[in-house]
Amino acid sequence: MDLGIKDKVAFITGASAGIGLSTAEAFVNEGAKVIICGRNQQKLEDAKKLIKKNTGTEVGAYACDTSKFEQVEKTVNEIIKEYKKIDILINNAGKAQAGGVVDAKPEDWQSMIDVKIYSLINTCKLIAPIMKKNKWGRIVNMSSIGGIYPNPKLTISHGLSAAINNLTRSLSLDLAPYNIIANAIGIGAVRTKNWEENMLPKVRQTRKDLANLDDEVIIKQLGEELTPVGRFGKPIEIAQIACFLCSECNGFVTGSVIEASGGADKFM
Repeated sequence: MDLGIKDKVAFITGASAGIGLSTAEAFVNEGAKVIICGRNQQKLEDAKKLIKKNTGTEVGAYACDTSKFEQVEKTVNEIIKEYKKIDILINNAGKAQAGGVVDAKPEDWQSMIDVKIYSLINTCKLIAPIMKKNKWGRIVNMSSIGGIYPNPKLTISHGLSAAINNLTRSLSLDLAPYNIIANAIGIGAVRTKNWEENMLPKVRQTRKDLANLDDEVIIKQLGEELTPVGRFGKPIEIAQIACFLCSECNGFVTGSVIEASGGADKFM
């Protein structure tokens, strides 16, 4: 299927690894002009080399902390100077963070608000006007099924995911008259390096029956327990959903949260 995004300019945040990196590769394979963004310059360069190795295509790369408005403004201006437009925005900057309302530290809340909420607000505020001017745009905000089915042990992540879902709905209504589509993807248990680094230690702490098992065994067992399909998702599976939502094939699905959770109605 031709998704009609050849030569569209796609700006993807949090694209140094995991879902963001897979999404960048997927858009490259569809013929889009891809620009990846992340905070760490070296990780970005490594990601850029990997994409070139896997696809044979060079992508643009900008080091930027998307939670800082001034940095996003500078980056967007540089992109417009070089590429003339931004057609597609994928807000993937984020991280996993355990913690409930009572036990979470204030600095944990602030850190997550910065990376999940302010990053999204900053990119949308600066890029949506460009899309409005061109009368075409696609926005996908990466969220979590925890924004729909919250776990009290992950209130920080899931509370902010619910905020992302509502921001996406409001954004879609605001931008619909300009042929701009905005959706969120409610991501479930997807195996990424970020998940392994942040969540596996928590699993070992809370699940004594799994504490001394190898990572692979834990992930296999959790996949079987948590999802009707019996496994963790793959980053490329999320990337392919994003490609469709941002394509010419989709002109009618907007303001939605697409659940990508293997059928699960809970997160951990």
